[in-house]
Amino acid sequence: MSKVKTTTDGSKIFKCPGCEDYHVINITPGTRPCWGFNGDHDKPTFTPSILAWCDWKEDGKEFCHSFVTEGKIQFLGDCTHPLANQTVDIPEWPHADGEFGGVV
Repeated sequence: MSKVKTTTDGSKIFKCPGCEDYHVINITPGTRPCWGFNGDHDKPTFTPSILAWCDWKEDGKEFCHSFVTEGKIQFLGDCTHPLANQTVDIPEWPHADGEFGGVV
């Protein structure tokens, strides 16, 4: 099972264990913002860093800032969740094929 899936529009998506949300990463050249991707769904690398507001939390917005390299997420110190300043593996994709809408 891979850690990163492809959305129907060609973006990449993974479950972030820091903010407990999904990060959708556009990799289509010519559209902005756009990240580089190494093509590996098991040990992905995205460049540059990923900055996300995860505003589904009841107590307000959560800020997630990370580097994803070789399948590991390095959470930066400006994150507002408990994994700030830690490096963890991207978890396996948590859904069965076809279970999560818009993902192939």
